[in-house]
Amino acid sequence: MQQSVMAMAQPLSGSPLMRLTGAMTWEDGNPYVDRLAEGVYAYVQPDGGWMVNNCGVVVDGTGTAVMVDTTSTERRNRAVLAEVAKVSQGAPKAVVNTHHHPDHTYGNGFLPSETVVIGHEKCRDEVLAAGLEATRVITAPDYGNLTVRPPELTFPDRMTLHLNEFPVELHHMGRAHTSNDVAVWLPEQKVLYAGDLAFAGGQPFLLEGSVAGFTAAIARMRDFAPEVLAPGHGPVCRGDEVGRLLDTLDAYVAFVADVARESYAAGLTPLEAAQKNRENPYSGWAETERFVGNLHRAYSELAGNPVDQRLSVPAVWPDMIAFHGGPIPCRA
Repeated sequence: MQQSVMAMAQPLSGSPLMRLTGAMTWEDGNPYVDRLAEGVYAYVQPDGGWMVNNCGVVVDGTGTAVMVDTTSTERRNRAVLAEVAKVSQGAPKAVVNTHHHPDHTYGNGFLPSETVVIGHEKCRDEVLAAGLEATRVITAPDYGNLTVRPPELTFPDRMTLHLNEFPVELHHMGRAHTSNDVAVWLPEQKVLYAGDLAFAGGQPFLLEGSVAGFTAAIARMRDFAPEVLAPGHGPVCRGDEVGRLLDTLDAYVAFVADVARESYAAGLTPLEAAQKNRENPYSGWAETERFVGNLHRAYSELAGNPVDQRLSVPAVWPDMIAFHGGPIPCRA
């Protein structure tokens, strides 16, 4: 899967005039900057697993930058900010959190105070509620000196940031991966930063979102008709790769729903259902333990619970470890 959606990318070097040198790809295994359009970049981090996400930066002709997400550890965030500084002037004007998960928000505290943190209104609530809980669940990384900083500017449905030459649209995509997923759409460049509504090469995670909502979010991403899609994890997709990725994600969610319906009716637990269906068309994707978490969410929906029924990662993590067969690795 990762190979099929991989696109060639180039690292940035030198001044904000965007001199591109060398060539790097997903297979090289090191973080790299992928130029998506004029002034539009993704910071891509292999291997794309737990706490190893992608970020983005959009820069207008004056050098003003808007970032898309931060990352998980102090070391990784400082590396991101060093790349942003190469293509922009001064502090970033804003950073948009595509959702509240720590790999996308733990870096907020490393940004200067003049950089405004923007997110959906529920993103702020969830960042504050979670605090540094993830550091006690996923304990392998050296997180460094983290400070929780939630969004300071929030919106309920849609917001547009007007840079010098073009708009940057922020769309709440409904409950899908989480309650507060935001897609960042550049209509003039036809570039979509999908956050964790798109995983390229790894299983998506629906535990804190919605099975039906994820399917709806995929349909909305198709409606944008992006020419370039930067996923929250995995390599950037271009051209026909975009449609293929969305199709495979759609099929995966339908598979989860089908397994859940059959297994729920048979009286199996989510873990038992995942174990019974361990061999499946998606078992070669990374982070297969998410299958269990996704079934927990599907079971909740089948039971008729409210769509916002809280299911937490710490509560389900033991089932995920059991399915994985031992401690779940994190390479952040």
